[in-house]
Amino acid sequence: MRLPLSPDVLAAARTLWDFHLVYDDLAEADLIIGLGSYDLRVADRCAELFHEGWATQLLFTGKSGNWTDRLYDTSEAEAFAARAGKGGVPDGAMLIEPKATNIGENIRLSRAMAGDNIRRIIIVTKPQTQRRAYATVRAQWPEVPALVTAPLTRFENQPVEAYPLQSLIHEMVGDVQRMVEYPAKGFQIAQSIPRSVADAYELLVKAGYDHHL
Repeated sequence: MRLPLSPDVLAAARTLWDFHLVYDDLAEADLIIGLGSYDLRVADRCAELFHEGWATQLLFTGKSGNWTDRLYDTSEAEAFAARAGKGGVPDGAMLIEPKATNIGENIRLSRAMAGDNIRRIIIVTKPQTQRRAYATVRAQWPEVPALVTAPLTRFENQPVEAYPLQSLIHEMVGDVQRMVEYPAKGFQIAQSIPRSVADAYELLVKAGYDHHL
């Protein structure tokens, strides 16, 4: 069923989008971790950061998730590594973690693969999952400073053929709910939800954007 994309819905979606953005200032790190998804622009951004010298090692993590079950012939991590390879990253600079099915597993399994000599990491994810990644890594890998960033994609340009605007809105709504509920489970650190974000969330749920709840 096609849900409405009225001006009120679009304004609320943009409110959630702005809330989910983090874009930390970058610093040199030991490892860049690319979180697998439908969005291969994340792999492109990882390759850019590698070539800019922010780290000498990449780790791509992901099996499949809600949006990628039939999107790739391989795991998300392998698809991302192949994309980064086309961007000039040598195979020897990439690690692949092909089992994670959600952001919590992305972080936990990457932590296990990375080992004990990591002093700082850079997490690269989709723009709209930056805040969720931020909250997750601080709960599940707290001893290592983690910077969070994403491709520099505008809201209008984030939807793609395999992941249209309505899917994006469903995802952003669901991630706000997770930010409220997951801290009690130990999955994320607690975060303050501004009133404007809570209002936008409620409007979108009432409009039917609840498939990711």
